[in-house]
Order: sequence, then structure tokens, then C-alpha cells
Amino acid sequence: MLESLIIIDFGSQYTRLIARRIREANVYCEIIPYTVSWADVENLNPKGIILSGGPNSVYDDDAPMAPPWIYEKDIPILGICYGLQVLAYQLGGKVVPSNKKEYGDATIESYYQDNKILDGVEFPMHVWMSHGDQVLSIPPGFEPLAYTNNSPVAVMGSSNGIIGLQFHPEVVHTKQGSKIIKNFLYNICGFSGNWTSNNFVEDSIRRIQEQVGSGKVICALSGGVDSTVTAALIHRAIGDQLTCIFVNNGLLRKDEHNRILDNFGENMNLNLEYVDATDLFLNKLSGVIDPELKRKIIGEEFIRVFETKSRSMGHVEFLAQGTLYPDVIESQTPENKASAKIKTHHNVGGLPADMTFKLIEPLRYLFKDEVREAGIALGLPEDMVYRQPFPGPGLAIRIIGEITWDKLEILRSCDWIVIDEIKKANLYDELWQSFAVLTDTKSVGVMGDSRTYGYMVAIRAVTSEDAMTADWARIPYEVLATISNRIVNEVPEVNRVVYDITSKPPGTIEWE
Repeated sequence: MLESLIIIDFGSQYTRLIARRIREANVYCEIIPYTVSWADVENLNPKGIILSGGPNSVYDDDAPMAPPWIYEKDIPILGICYGLQVLAYQLGGKVVPSNKKEYGDATIESYYQDNKILDGVEFPMHVWMSHGDQVLSIPPGFEPLAYTNNSPVAVMGSSNGIIGLQFHPEVVHTKQGSKIIKNFLYNICGFSGNWTSNNFVEDSIRRIQEQVGSGKVICALSGGVDSTVTAALIHRAIGDQLTCIFVNNGLLRKDEHNRILDNFGENMNLNLEYVDATDLFLNKLSGVIDPELKRKIIGEEFIRVFETKSRSMGHVEFLAQGTLYPDVIESQTPENKASAKIKTHHNVGGLPADMTFKLIEPLRYLFKDEVREAGIALGLPEDMVYRQPFPGPGLAIRIIGEITWDKLEILRSCDWIVIDEIKKANLYDELWQSFAVLTDTKSVGVMGDSRTYGYMVAIRAVTSEDAMTADWARIPYEVLATISNRIVNEVPEVNRVVYDITSKPPGTIEWE
């Protein structure tokens, strides 16, 4: 039976990082809003609960609080930063504004080292703090376990497995943070650590078979990692009940449709249908500038194409998609005010309300690296599993402003050069993504003693583990120079190339 940990989100910038650390410890987890009921999570069989940090004070008007049921279920709880203050406040302690706020590195000392949460931790310990309030008095039944010069209660715990940490164990700046997290998972919650790619594959196959029965499934195949693993997983579960549909929406990279058809013909023995819907998509996108509207149009048109195609296949009840957890997190419109929607992903918020299919999304709660591990467990070739991500809306969100066929051809040529040079420099596998963006800016240039007025193209390359955060890649100058020279010489409509050095946050990886 699935065992899981649930993370109650109070809006911390580190909430997703908490989830990453839990998954790295081979424990399944999900992030949920603080407004959910026990009925919403009971099916997850939670063996542990984490309360995230957050920007609020427990005394703020409408400050988010933990739902009362978490204290009624005899499930171990770990409160982090604001989560600690929520525990103290709700259970009868006292939280007050700190005379000296703590942001950044701090040194923690232990009152008692003979406890499960700090087992094996060496003191003094460097931790990462980010708080303005502090616990002045602890609730009944708790004892203080550690302190800093400014926080008399940096760690508190009770005999029934409720722990509070004033610092953030999930960030790399807390040097022994992973040990503390594992102490909570294994010493206190009693997890078995069985969340592995092989177990995920086996469990997913069983769930897909139960959901589909003898029904038919169509899978939206793009050739990217997510849809490829989705198709392989479902094909393993139900065989010829699956038909994959590859839709050429005109927003693909240079020669992409031919490469995809060739790759899947060689490596995967499945039913594959090809639909060229270029004119349909470009007509629908004509004159559209707003990126959110682009995503919604593309998401809806994909569904309409699938609906049309499925009519010739008899009754098709299910549509499979390669939706990932970051897509879900960034697209959700929260019931609470603790977090905000970043952007709508075409296969989440872009789906039409009147869609007739039932969705199958076996990767919905996976991060990208976990998807790759599942692909390897399924026996897929590494060159298919380790491709750089390509967005579902394709080049539509790499063209700033209106999309035209001419702009698409310009961007395809630029993007081809970027990837070609990145691979020549043996950088492709080191980068999370590398691509070109066609801006809506034109500038004056000079070529061959003549004035030019051409587009400015931006090069974007980032490093990341899961796309939730990313850093701009320090590509060698000579590689950037070669890319720039090739673009302005081989793509006549472009006369200026710039390099994006923005991390995520504050920017996103894609420009739209």
C-alpha cells in the first residue's frame, strides 16, 4: 500500500524544495493547501506531515493555520520556520516578535542530543534562518531541544512525534539538514523508503490497468521525455489498447516531426497516428499576443484534434498526457492566499471545460528527474530519456508577440544553430535547457557596409535539477561568440544576439 508524506503549504519559497528532499530520501510526498480536509488526503495513507514555512506572522489577520485534523490523527508532524510557530501557537505556546530578526546563516547549539530528530547531528551546527518571530514559551508536553543566541527555541519536540524547527533543513546552507529530514522520516515516522522508480512503474501499471479496464486510450505524443515515458508506461500496461497521436501543430523545431516519427518507429512498437494540424493551430493563433491566451488556445486545439481523430477509432474514453508535478504546481489557482499561480500549462489549465475524455496522467506527481529514472526502468534508450525539455506549446512561447509562419521559420533556424553548437561543445547533457527566443524588438545594424534593420534574438541556457528553480548557464564566451556569428550570418532576418543571464526566480525558464 502506498505510504506518503503530505506537506501543508503556507507559501514558503522553499516548499517545493522540501518536496525534493523528501523524494530524494525515497519517500513519496505531495504538497497540499492548508485548507484541505482529512477526506481529501486520507487515500494517500499519510505517515507524516510537514508544515512549511511562510511569509506570515501567526498574529496577522487571516494568517494561515494548520487544519485541526492534523492534531487528531496521531501522525508525526514536523513544523519548519513558520510551521514551528503555527505548532506553538495552536498548541498553547506563545509566539512573539523577535528583538533581533534572523536571516541567513546562524549557529545552533543543542540542549539535549539524546532525541530522535537530532540523532547523529554534530553541534554546533550551521543552519539557515529566515524569520522575524520567535517562540517565547513552548506548548504543554514539549521540551526545547536546541537554541541559537537569538532563538531560545530553535528546535522543540514532544513525546508523540511533533517536532518544530525554527530553521530550514531543506536548503543546502543547513549542512546537516538532510540528516535531520531523514531522522524525521525514518526514526519518527517509520517510513520504509520504498519510493523508487521500479516500484513507481509497477504501481502505475497496476493503477492504469484498474482505471482503463478494457477501454481504449489515446496518448498525446510530442516526442519529449514526458510524453515518451507516459506512452511507454501505458503501453506496458495495456498494449494495443493504446494509440499514440502525434500532432504537428506547426510550432515544432526544425525537422522535429521527421525525427520523432523515425525514433518511435525504431524504438517503440506501438500504434502511432500522425496528424498535420499546422494550418489549424496557426489560424487560431493569428493575431494573439498574450502568452496565457496562447497556452489556452493551444491546449484546447490539441483536445479538439484528439476528439476528431478518435471518432474514427470507435469509442475512446481516455486521453493520456505527460503532465508533471511542476506543471500542476505552477498552474494551480490556490484556494488559499499562501501561494500564487505562475503560469498556465497548456495541458493543465488550458484544457477545455467541455472535454469528453477522462484523463490518465501517470506522471502527474513526478519531478523531471524522477520521470527520467522511470524511463530508464522501462528500458527506454538514454538519448530519448535525456533529451532537453521542450515546452508543450512549442515555439509559440519562444516568439514574443504575434506568431507567423515567417517568424517560426526564423526561430527554427536560430534554434537549430544553438543546439548544434551546444552539442559540438559537449555541453548538451550539462544543461537543463538551451534555446533561442525571437523577440519583438528590431534594431539597426550594419552588414557589408549596408544598413540593416533586423530582429534581436535572445539565447537562453540554464542549469537545474527539476525546473522549479534554475540558474543561467556560464557558457564559455567562445561558444556564445560562435552561436552569435552563425545566427547573424546564416539567418538574414536577425542582426543582433543577446544572452539571458536571469535565474529562476525571479524569471521563468521560458520567456512566456
